[in-house]
Amino acid sequence: MPEVVEVLVDGGKATPGPPLGPVLGPMQVNIVEIVKVINEKTKAFAGMKVPVKISIDPKTKAFEISVGTPPTSALIIKELKIAKGSGANTSNKVGNMSIEQMIKIANMKESAVLGKTLKNRCLEVAGTCVSMGVTIDNEEAKQAQFLIKEGKWDKHFKE
Repeated sequence: MPEVVEVLVDGGKATPGPPLGPVLGPMQVNIVEIVKVINEKTKAFAGMKVPVKISIDPKTKAFEISVGTPPTSALIIKELKIAKGSGANTSNKVGNMSIEQMIKIANMKESAVLGKTLKNRCLEVAGTCVSMGVTIDNEEAKQAQFLIKEGKWDKHFKE
C-alpha cells in the first residue's frame, strides 16, 4: 500500500528542505528528483501556495505526484495584481476582471470545481468575485452571473 504525503509548497520553488525533506527523508526516496517534478508541475502557480500529494510505493520507491490548485481567490488576487479582496464587497470594489481573465482562472480550476462546462466554471469564479468585491467586465459580479446565465458572453464559452 502506498504511503501518501500531502504538503503545501510554493509554486515552482519547492526545496529539499522543509516541509518536504523531513517527511521524505525517512522514506529513502530520491528527494531531489521529487522536488524537480513538483517544481515542474507547479511552475504555473509561482508566487502562490499549492497543495501537492505525493504517493510513494515503499518497496520500489516509485512515486506519483498530483498537484491541486490554489484557492480561486488567490488566483484572482494574482491575476488582478491586488493585495487582497474587499472587506466591504458591496461598497468597495478592489478590481475589475475581464472575461478573458475569468476564463483563464476557470480553466486553471477545471479539475477542482464542480462546473462541468466552461460557462458553469465561470459562474463559480464570478461567485468568488462577488465576495471579494471584484467586478467583471465593469459589471457587478452578481449582475455578471446573471448575464452569463442569460447568454450575453456565450461566444467566449466555446469549448
